[in-house]
Amino acid sequence: MKYSMLTLIVFCLLAYAIGSLSSAVIVCRLAGLPDPRTAGSKNPGTTNVLRLGNKKAAIATLLGDVLKGFIPVFIVMHINPGAQFVGLVMLSAFLGHVYPIFFAFKGGKGVATAVGTLLALSIPLGLVSVGTWGIIVYCFRISSLAALSAALLAPIYTFWLLNIQYAIPVFIMSAFLLWRHRANIQRLLQGTEPKIGSS
Repeated sequence: MKYSMLTLIVFCLLAYAIGSLSSAVIVCRLAGLPDPRTAGSKNPGTTNVLRLGNKKAAIATLLGDVLKGFIPVFIVMHINPGAQFVGLVMLSAFLGHVYPIFFAFKGGKGVATAVGTLLALSIPLGLVSVGTWGIIVYCFRISSLAALSAALLAPIYTFWLLNIQYAIPVFIMSAFLLWRHRANIQRLLQGTEPKIGSS
């Protein structure tokens, strides 16, 4: 089904606005925790909220970030506008999380929101990506290494389970994830990246 350029723009703006709702900042404010943008690793994401000492807040942040990616993509998948339309909405939600207009464009790295978009695209795709993350975390206890591994494999999984049209926006999203983790990559190479549960 064909949709107008105006419809595409509206959906992309809505997806970006949803993505711009920083779950970490909102949850920390409600829980009375420090602002994750100025405490811990200063990254407004699940891992940093966990570092701030509240597992319930971390779980709430994770769910919020996943839903930000899932909801807009799930909606457009069910109106069936085509792969390019869906891909642009995916990227809009993801970029909203990474560069949120409501929080001075200082967002998280985008892992959970990316997972949400993949789950909306295809449950098997989302699960195999989450499974990759889980296996790496279990083996090495390093969140960033798990995220990077899943990001590298996500476009391959998408091409395998869906098609090249969906793999292209996933590849772009994965490239952003690698860029956002560049400091983590440097620490991984130096052997100084902290493990989950370490101080």
